[in-house]
Amino acid sequence: MSKQTVFQKVTSKAKKLKLEAYVLYAAYRDPRVAWYAKLFAICVVAYAFSPIDVIPDFIPILGYLDDIVLVPLGIWLALKLIPEQVIRDYRERATELLAKGKPKNWIAGVLIMVLWIVFGLWAGWYCYQNLLS
Repeated sequence: MSKQTVFQKVTSKAKKLKLEAYVLYAAYRDPRVAWYAKLFAICVVAYAFSPIDVIPDFIPILGYLDDIVLVPLGIWLALKLIPEQVIRDYRERATELLAKGKPKNWIAGVLIMVLWIVFGLWAGWYCYQNLLS
């Protein structure tokens, strides 16, 4: 029996996590899923498939925090909220979706850009009011 390297373990976990995101993407539309689980799953899937992150990747350490902590935690919690039978039913469909490639969620991307613009405007206004006056 060969020992897996750390890189192989991380790669394996990342592939499983990616599949779980696709399971959520396929399963949240199911009528057996409660409304609060659907809402949370939609948010997680939208963020996971968004081309823009809340914390940009070029920011040292914090840039990858959402990718290695927030997204996996959100996927795990969303999967806990959805009935196990629904998750099992959508595993095969998720594999098919994964083969087609990652969908882009531009709505979430635009919302994140708007959030950054609003934050920038607020920060500018705050600095103008408190530091320059």
